[in-house]
Amino acid sequence: MHVLTKLSSLKTPELFAKHVESLGVEIPLEAQVHQPSGSPLMESLKWKDRRIGNRIAIQPMEGWDGTTQGGITEPMIRRWKRFGESGAKLIWGGEAMAVRPDGRANPNQLILSEANGEQIKQLISGLRQSHREHWGNDQDMIVGCQLTHSGRFCRPNDHHRWEPRVAHRHPLLDSKFGVSDSSLLSESEIWELIEAYVLAAKLAFRIGADFVDIKCCHGYLLHEFLSARTRQDAFGGTLENRARIVIEIVRRIRQAVPDLGIGIRLSAFDSIPHEPNPETAVDGKLGQGRPRVHDHLLPYQWGFGMNIEHPTQVDLTEPLQLIRWVHSEGVDLLNVTGGSPYYTPHMLRPAAFPPSDGYQPHEDPLLSVAKHFQVTRQIKSQNPGMIIIGSGYSYLQEYLAASALHNVRAGWTDMVGLGRTVLSYPKVLTDAVLHGTSQRKLICRTFSDCTTAPRNGLPSGCYPLDDYYKGTETAEAVKKIKSTF
Repeated sequence: MHVLTKLSSLKTPELFAKHVESLGVEIPLEAQVHQPSGSPLMESLKWKDRRIGNRIAIQPMEGWDGTTQGGITEPMIRRWKRFGESGAKLIWGGEAMAVRPDGRANPNQLILSEANGEQIKQLISGLRQSHREHWGNDQDMIVGCQLTHSGRFCRPNDHHRWEPRVAHRHPLLDSKFGVSDSSLLSESEIWELIEAYVLAAKLAFRIGADFVDIKCCHGYLLHEFLSARTRQDAFGGTLENRARIVIEIVRRIRQAVPDLGIGIRLSAFDSIPHEPNPETAVDGKLGQGRPRVHDHLLPYQWGFGMNIEHPTQVDLTEPLQLIRWVHSEGVDLLNVTGGSPYYTPHMLRPAAFPPSDGYQPHEDPLLSVAKHFQVTRQIKSQNPGMIIIGSGYSYLQEYLAASALHNVRAGWTDMVGLGRTVLSYPKVLTDAVLHGTSQRKLICRTFSDCTTAPRNGLPSGCYPLDDYYKGTETAEAVKKIKSTF
């Protein structure tokens, strides 16, 4: 059984480095974090005819707290204003916006539609105003809308009822998410969906977005198409066919809205689904994770960015080819991530504590952090003409800033993407770098409440550390749920 070495026990950079070395991976740290002038994180970079003011990006995070019509609410407005407060100069989508009502991952997800356009415009303007109030100038900040269809993970009408639409059948995931033959999208439905992305992109441009993200990650629909080897039509089989829906969406948006930037958040690596191992469960709690490997499923045909003979290993051959294709079509922003919160949460969100539908750590979470960094490093080295945003930093906690500084200075990534850690502490990076200070009580400890809550039909948020959520009835409900696993 794996025994977790807690980050809190690694009290010095020397102890951290020694532990990382014992794991056989690389997570280098910058020696000096407080760099009020000359910091690589504070350098601007050119994008099109504009400048992005620094190297900090905010990742998209669904709050599961919009209206049932896909509109905005007060907690959502607050969250976006805090993104502006963070000091980040790239806001990668704010949160996922469904291009159609049936594509929502939950009944309270934003829908980028004509009916909600003016409300979402308010989110963008509120974010920009907040940024000006805290940082003086927003002319060097770019803001995008993340366009998505949740595919296998659609729950548009009821938090407790799956209504999946899928790219292909999956031998391990179909039963969990209620997939049947009728869930499979037809070719005609795919072409209709492509047009929905184009319409959403046009609207995003009208309401003030600088770019759109064509979401191709975490097992959602477009990411799933990239692994549709068993699909028997123009959207399956060869990589060219599997990438067709993404290429068509990008190409048609470029034609329809030539002044709109296009980015892609890509799960560049994946793994076979994992599950709790009952043999490691203690007192009825979740067991440690284990891969659901079955010899009869090899070579494994249902993943992207993995070795099909050894599906827990990374293989970037296809992701690198896809990146070359989309770059040639005009995509110049690439946000690198991996895995899925639904079947490999340890990869996507390395954590000390699991969400309610996850499993206890079966390996040191730093292994997944290092995997994020090395994959991003390889992609950047082969794509110097793109702006690359790296992920996977939150688990590092007090070592986050030192790692981010190293990775940007060394050219492993152009920008550092921050997700759940900014829910409790928006200025986690800017405070450390510009002021040499840190509000330790606000640093994300990867308790996973922000995932456990929505998995159980509750709004997401940092219930342990953010006073806005702490002590509420919902916080008490989350505590009760956690006591069961």
